[in-house]
Formats: sequence, C-alpha cells, structure tokens
Amino acid sequence: MIEDPERCYAAVRSRDPRFDGWFTIGVTSTGIYCRPSCPAVTPKRANVRFFPTPAAAQGAGFRSCKRCRPDASPGSPEWDARADVVARAMRLIADGVVDREGVAGLACRLGYSARQLQRLLVAELGAGPRDLARAQRAQTARTLIETTDLSFADVAFAAGFGSIRQFNDTVRAVYDRTPGGLRAAGRRGPTQPPTPGTLSLRLAHRRPLDADALLRFLADHAVAGVGEAERDAEGTVTGFRRTLDLPHAPATATLVPADDHIAATLRLGDGRDLTAAVARLRRLLDLDADPVAIDAHLGADALLGPLVRTRPGLRVPGTVAGFEVAVRSVVGQQISVAGASTVIGRLVAATGRPLPAPDGGLTHLFPTAEAVAAVDPATLPMVRSRGRALVRLAGAVADGRVDLDTGADRDATRAALLALDGIGPWTAECIALRALGDPDAFPATDLGVRRTLTHLAGAPAAAPAAVAARAAAWRPWRAYATLHLWSVTP
Repeated sequence: MIEDPERCYAAVRSRDPRFDGWFTIGVTSTGIYCRPSCPAVTPKRANVRFFPTPAAAQGAGFRSCKRCRPDASPGSPEWDARADVVARAMRLIADGVVDREGVAGLACRLGYSARQLQRLLVAELGAGPRDLARAQRAQTARTLIETTDLSFADVAFAAGFGSIRQFNDTVRAVYDRTPGGLRAAGRRGPTQPPTPGTLSLRLAHRRPLDADALLRFLADHAVAGVGEAERDAEGTVTGFRRTLDLPHAPATATLVPADDHIAATLRLGDGRDLTAAVARLRRLLDLDADPVAIDAHLGADALLGPLVRTRPGLRVPGTVAGFEVAVRSVVGQQISVAGASTVIGRLVAATGRPLPAPDGGLTHLFPTAEAVAAVDPATLPMVRSRGRALVRLAGAVADGRVDLDTGADRDATRAALLALDGIGPWTAECIALRALGDPDAFPATDLGVRRTLTHLAGAPAAAPAAVAARAAAWRPWRAYATLHLWSVTP
C-alpha cells in the first residue's frame, strides 16, 4: 500500500475501515497521525504523508489523533500472512518480547544480529524494534490509564516503561496529553464500578466477523479446567473463557462478541502481562485478518463460493500457546474432537499446573512441554504409539528442536515436525494452521476436507494429491478454505 500513495489517499477519501491497520496517515498541517477511516475532514493530498506503522509516524514527530485513536485499530493482516523475518519480528514485538528480553533477545530468536534486524525494520517500516515497542507500550499505557484506577507508577511499570519520567514523556509525545489528562478524558459519562482484580478491554476487528462459528469451534475444542463456554438459556454459546499461561503469572480471560469488537475481561496475575495477553487473544480469535479480501478470493471459486457467501467473515481459530495445539493435533489423530478433549483433559489434570485461585470452571494451566516430556508414554490414556509420539514431540519442543513460538520460521517448523516419528503431513499442517497461524496451511489428507469436497463436487473422494491440486486455486488463503470445508462436513 505505501508504495502506491495515490491508492492510499483514495482509501483515506473513502474512509474505508478495512484499511485501518494497513497504514497510518500523517497530516503535516496539524502534526497528527490518523487511521485511514478517521471521520475528520479529509486533509489535502499535499498535506498527507503515509507511514506503515504508528511507530514510524511517531518517529517523524506526529502525535496520535484524539478522535480516531489510530493506535487502537486492528493490526495489519500483513504480519500474519507473511513469513519473512520482518513479519516474524512484528509478531514477536506484539507479544512483548522486546520489553521482556530486549532487542538482543528479539534478534537472537530470529537468528539475526541486532544491527541487521534494526536495518531491516527501519528499511521496511520506518522504525526500529525499540520504536515499535515504544509505540506498543504507549497504547498499553493508554488502555490502563483509561480503564483502571491503577496509580500512574503502576501503569508505567505494567506497560513496560523503565521509569516514570520515560512514561510521562512518551504519553505527552504520543497523545499530546498528560497521563492525568488522558484519564480525565477517558472517564466521561457514567461508568460501572469494575470487579476488583479485573481489566475490561475492547479488541477491535475488521468486519464481517462470524463470531458464532468462532465461539462454537472454541467451545467444541474446550478442555476441562483450561477452557469453558458460556451459554444462554437455549444452550447457544455466547462467550468463551480460558486460562492463560503468561510470562510473569497465570491469568484468565473471558471473551464475549459485541457489534464491532470483542469484549475481553482479564484477570491478570501480573500487570506486566497485559501486552502478551492481548496479543495472544487476538491470535486466538484471528482478529487481524482481512475478511473482505479473503472472502472475495475464496468466494470466486465455483465450489467454495456458496459456502463463503453463507458464512462471511469466517476466521481461523488460533491459539494462545502453540504447544497446546500441537498436543491436540497428535492426540486427535483418528479420534473425534470430543474424544480428544476428554483425553487431553486427563492429561491436564495429571500434569497441568493448578491456578493459584480457580476462576469458576477454570482450574489449570495447560501442561508445559517439559512436563509432558517427563511423562511415561505407557501411562497416557491413548494408543501406545501415539503416546510415544506425543512425548517425543514434547521433548523436541522443550529442547528447542521444534519452535512453536509466534515468530517461528513456518517452513523450518514443518520440517522439524515431519522429522519426528509419529508426526505426518496431516498433523504438521494442523499445527501450522492453528499454532503457527499460517493462512495458507492446508491438510490435504484430512478426512473432513475430502468428504466435503466429495459432497460438493458429486464425485468419488479424490486422493490427497488431487485434493491439493484442487486447492491450489485457494492460495494464499487455504487455511480459511479448510475452515469453510470443516464447517459443513457431511
């Protein structure tokens, strides 16, 4: 988009919210930066500069628009779709890696030197990792200022700032207000007293969003003690709750869809985990996707078109922890979703860490790779060969041979998975689809996919190679095609 400024300006004139998060506009006549959909009077073309990220706009001396709040827009879908080092870095920065491990830690995870990484990010995004992390800390601070009664010292600490002075200077530079001014502006009108120890957030997304299908998927795959569905009197799923194993302390999250956002209620054990919690929940719900572009591409296909028009905005449910999906993928080989959930529930009860304070039906964190690697396969409630495969996978994740982190090299992870005994193409693709967030992952050998294609085409079930060939037209969105096929499996 940035390489075509006239196209960017056309998006600004249309105020199309689909472009929010793709780029940011800086208005030289006012010194502010905005979303493309900002409702203010469209600035003259001569007064507009385009930036790939809010951090780049801040680095150029622009401050955040008080009206459209560009820093709170959905993230760019580009970072999920791409697999290069810049996209991997953006996913890790969103998870708070720079705040926890510094730029050196980020570079080490990516296999680059800090200088090389700085050069790559500045060249493409107009900002280095420190500036990108600073912009994210500013947004986290604003959220805490406006939605909690924490002291500003606690807000600064929780948002990742190294000092109160740094916190104050950043808030003034980005928002043109003091922290006290932001809190006063954010408390207009009557407010409901918050439940002690909780934090309520709005997770933005691009429309449309098939929230019903998303919640049903999460409810069907919920594991006792780790996740649970909220239902109304008729049994319809209205929300989803789960535990989060965050860097500093355990937490729980409650997710309820609203008209233009997902309402998230967090119970954090440590305020420093807010950034990571938000990033992981956004990945779980696939909130940074561009559904209009995906639906337009898949909807043009003769077989998929009717399904896409029936379920606009279908998302690919992700995960808050890659190892969790990997375990489900191994356990779920040749058994039902409900059966896999039951088996994994027993594993959680035996090896998961109990929450310090249970939250309703949420009692445990999902087991770590180290905990599962230490289990005797003979004691697992599954076929012996599958138990051995699960323990081998856990050992490979624990010692770093298999990287399931959000910034993993997807091709390298696939290769490492397939090198393990008991891990085949189906398992590797299911892990890539949900754990790695690869929008083009496609389990061509999946029975549900083949059955649906057989039903739609009115022909005998095709071999996996033929299925893969048919799916080539759906690239680069084959993961979304898979969800559409799963949603109507005969």
